[in-house]
Amino acid sequence: MKVAVFSTKSYDREYLDKLNQDRKHELVYFEASLKAETVRLAENFDAVCVFVNDKIDKELIEKLKKLGIKLIVLRCAGFNNVDIEAACEQNMPVLRVPAYSPNAVAEHALALIMTLNRKTHKAYNRVREGNFSIERLTGFDLNGKTIGVIGTGKIGCIFAKIMLGLGCEVIAFDKFPNPELQDLKVKYLPLEDVFKQSEIISLHCPLTPETKHIINNNSLNMMKKGVMIINTSRGKLIDTDAAIQALKEGRIGYLGVDVYAQEENLFFKDLSEMVILDDKISRLMTFPNVLVTAHQAYFTDNALTQIAATTLKNLSDFEQGSIDPKNQVCIEMMK
Repeated sequence: MKVAVFSTKSYDREYLDKLNQDRKHELVYFEASLKAETVRLAENFDAVCVFVNDKIDKELIEKLKKLGIKLIVLRCAGFNNVDIEAACEQNMPVLRVPAYSPNAVAEHALALIMTLNRKTHKAYNRVREGNFSIERLTGFDLNGKTIGVIGTGKIGCIFAKIMLGLGCEVIAFDKFPNPELQDLKVKYLPLEDVFKQSEIISLHCPLTPETKHIINNNSLNMMKKGVMIINTSRGKLIDTDAAIQALKEGRIGYLGVDVYAQEENLFFKDLSEMVILDDKISRLMTFPNVLVTAHQAYFTDNALTQIAATTLKNLSDFEQGSIDPKNQVCIEMMK
């Protein structure tokens, strides 16, 4: 198939080319994101391949259809950036990578916790400047702490196991409790109870209308003062305005995020010589107890290899008329 691959970086090209050595598919790379202004680049292609920050709305899907695009392939698990209903109306399948390296994301959540807690990023900068003081670097033992896990799919399950291994008490909320975690004595509780009892809350749920702004003024008011909140899932799970206010008031003691509601204008770009126009993320980064990483939780060799492999398999499966149902996004998944 001839495929227009949007929002590509050097590592995307490296891993896709490595696994496409037989040149089964003709991959043409574009650094630009797919949007109304760039959709003409998809002309004369069979499929488009996009990433998390490409916004594929109804209008764009209709334009893709007119250009002859037959398939949308996602290089990610999340699909909230695609109008699935519109794609179905146009008989345009949407295929994704449902799992690539859940360990990578779960381990990054732990890295955010450990860094915020033990302030290793601050210690590193101090020592580099010849400052060997440990004043104001006090942390706490994770052992014995109550960890709330919201969403216990593959990533949430692995994260819960990691925290159990550190001697934490793990409580969780999920509409569909994981029997494996129940066997490990993870307690499933109503969402409000998870908010109330947790000292650290880690988000591992998808973004749906129901979970949008699951962290908001009301839920923050239920939490223990000084709670640590970690988000390696989707930025819009957190109401940024509410989080900023809670940080100012000391209700949030630590905030670690690898995702951000408006990240499409920021992440995966080098803006070091530019003025950041997003006032909210600029405000977040002024807090000494906030740690922001730029959507790198997935970013391991294992994950990049799996993403490339599944993406190419999705293209081949479609071409052969044998789509893997586990990889296809359908309307029912939006509910």
